[in-house]
Amino acid sequence: MTTRAKLTVYSALATALAALCLTPLLTTKGWITHAFLVVAVVAAVGAGLRRTPFYRWTVPAGQLLALFLLLLIGFASSASVFGGLVPGPESVRLLGRILSQGLHDVRDYAIPAPPSPGLRLILVGSVGLIAVVVDTVAVTYRRSALAGLPLLALYSIGNGLAGDDGNWLWFATAAAGYLVLLFAEGQDRVSRWGRIFRGSERDGEGSGTLGRSGQQVGVLALALALLLPVFLPRWDSGLVHTGTGTGNSTGGAVSSLDPLITLTGAIPKPRNVELFSYKADSPAADSTYLRTGSLDVFDGVGWKRGSAATVPFTGTFPAPEGLGSIDLAEQLKAEVRIGPQLDDAWLPMPYPPVGVTLRDNSAWQLDPVTSSLLPAREKAIKGLNYTVNALDVRPTATVLRTAPTPPERIRDQYLVVPRDLPPVVRDTALRVTGKAKTGYDKAVALRDWFTGPEFAYDATTRTDSGSDAMKDFLERRRGFCVHFASTMAVMARILGVPARVALGFTPGNTKGNNVYSVTDAMYHAWPELYFEGYGWLRFEPTPTRGVQPDYSDPVSSPATQPTTQPTVEPQASAPVQLPSANPDCDAKLRRTGDCGERPENAGAAGEESWLLSGKVLTGLAAVGLVLLLLLTPMVWRARLRRRRLGGGGRRRPGGPGPVPLTDAQVLAAWDELIDSAWDLGIPPDDSRTPRAAARRIAEAAELDEGAAAAAGRVALATERVLYARSAEVGDPLAADVRTARDGLRAHAGRRGRIRALLLPASSAQLRWRISEALLTARLAVGGRLARVVGAVTGPVRRLTARRPGRGGRGGRGGAGGTGS
Repeated sequence: MTTRAKLTVYSALATALAALCLTPLLTTKGWITHAFLVVAVVAAVGAGLRRTPFYRWTVPAGQLLALFLLLLIGFASSASVFGGLVPGPESVRLLGRILSQGLHDVRDYAIPAPPSPGLRLILVGSVGLIAVVVDTVAVTYRRSALAGLPLLALYSIGNGLAGDDGNWLWFATAAAGYLVLLFAEGQDRVSRWGRIFRGSERDGEGSGTLGRSGQQVGVLALALALLLPVFLPRWDSGLVHTGTGTGNSTGGAVSSLDPLITLTGAIPKPRNVELFSYKADSPAADSTYLRTGSLDVFDGVGWKRGSAATVPFTGTFPAPEGLGSIDLAEQLKAEVRIGPQLDDAWLPMPYPPVGVTLRDNSAWQLDPVTSSLLPAREKAIKGLNYTVNALDVRPTATVLRTAPTPPERIRDQYLVVPRDLPPVVRDTALRVTGKAKTGYDKAVALRDWFTGPEFAYDATTRTDSGSDAMKDFLERRRGFCVHFASTMAVMARILGVPARVALGFTPGNTKGNNVYSVTDAMYHAWPELYFEGYGWLRFEPTPTRGVQPDYSDPVSSPATQPTTQPTVEPQASAPVQLPSANPDCDAKLRRTGDCGERPENAGAAGEESWLLSGKVLTGLAAVGLVLLLLLTPMVWRARLRRRRLGGGGRRRPGGPGPVPLTDAQVLAAWDELIDSAWDLGIPPDDSRTPRAAARRIAEAAELDEGAAAAAGRVALATERVLYARSAEVGDPLAADVRTARDGLRAHAGRRGRIRALLLPASSAQLRWRISEALLTARLAVGGRLARVVGAVTGPVRRLTARRPGRGGRGGRGGAGGTGS
């Protein structure tokens, strides 16, 4: 293996080892395999480009382009064309949306964060960028010592974000990778020093003395870096004080695990361990779902909360949204004991809750829009015991059929669907509910279709909940609760029924004495549909999972009948909400009605054509700039050739012979011959005469007799112009230059011809000209500045010279007299 190949391998290894320090940032570690694959491909692309005759700066440019394509294939292949193999404009747009969501996730989640597509894109892309930088510095430009800076940045960011989850092992692995890279470069440098530095063989060390000394120094420095901090005092302050995450009275962003991500990570491989238990003596205890939260925005990528705004929890909840009277519900009280296996989660509660007794309310933040409790600090739920009071709403099918139309604020927020939703979703929803007239009948029709024999529960399918996953789910008819819940919620919105996705746990298994046990196998998602007067009601579309509520059976009679007719909830207890598609309108603004006018098309709010996307335009501009830089030498060389040979064979007006060539045309033809040979692998030699240079070109390229004679005629004409007193050249030289160039191209082979076309070596003259132009411009600007400064300061200097200091003239006179 060559030294450059070793450096390529070691630089990729150093980046991969340094990237391990990022593994504590997410709850899963699968993304690191993707990152390692990206590092390997980037290194391979760099190794391949370095074997070509391209300029060195084209290597990192090609690696960046390869990285961009890898990210498109890895994260936006569903929007690619030709079966996902060729990225297109839609895939670029999708990648931008995923990146935008990842930037929001960086702000919203604590460490370890859920492995959302956006966060995985940021991590994999960052590792790929560091791999490009390290490979460029260490291999392309042979500066391995400087490659430690990007590696240090990668380690510092990862370890700094990990906080207490960081480990000295990550520093050891990152430092080991850097030392290996330094050792590889040092071995190459020592091998080129010569025998005088190799030492004697009598001491038994030979050429390895310096290498082993360097290894000892590196290992000693690494050991000191690991051990010395143990004996240093702890410094808790930092350059940036992040404060606590407890929020304030005006609400704020809460860092916590997204229950949807937790759910999708736990369902495929449940361990059947108990997460918590609860005790409830209500008849509804065995059919009560324990809800952790709900997601009300679907943007095509997935379901998410409409806003991260929360308020400090004081022990009570706002009035249940849409519930006309509490007489329509029974009281439900549950005592919950959280086990050690559940350390990061939103608080499980029956819905709708009306009060919770906690040992420390400040550890929790309330989302008043969804009545969810989010942890304000890490591990707030671990080992927690609390009592929750909730309502058990059980309407009848009859009253749900006659429920009033939801208010506009509910329709504006919970009927929004993306504009680019796959047509199969809308078509299927209309087909399945074709005979249903009311919102309730449509909901039941959807539920019956999903729980019918056409669908099967399968926890091994793809775990995302975006539009593409929804389309795949409807085609394959296989999925788990996330697919059933999200698809039914979107279909309900299409049919005019406000809907959202709720997350939590199905009813626990009884342990006797009204105690129920909830395991990780009971993670669940279900749709909640809104009916005016009764609020948000649960429906269960997932086959073989959960419990069907009584009111979802059109012919059953619920245990509790309403005693009064539904009344519209008071305006004071209901948050005034506008479409959640507006990212600038948080929950607080929606509650106070300060969101402004509703967009004309709520489903398209925040959506813009990929042609108008700033991120996409920036990316395309960057790619266009790279292509322009790559094509500049070729275009410049082609234009120069046409200008040099354009007038070499013109006919004399009215005469049989050609127009005599000017001296400039002859010299231009000679320059073109020299540059053509240079492009095809024969650099110029200015020490030779033109005829000697032509013979050298003919011999080096093994030109045939015709091509060699053509090169000789161009050289002879050049010598006549350079050395003869008067030399009129009448023979056309353009044809001779082209003949000689054809011979050179035949000798160069296909690879040489491609190199001469795309990256001609003679284009170095363009760089020289640009450098000379810049130097000339700089000197000219400097001269003008000097003249301006002189014009400004000249009068002051002349005034000072004419008016010397007091006694100056007498002093000079006295000195003169003394001298006489």
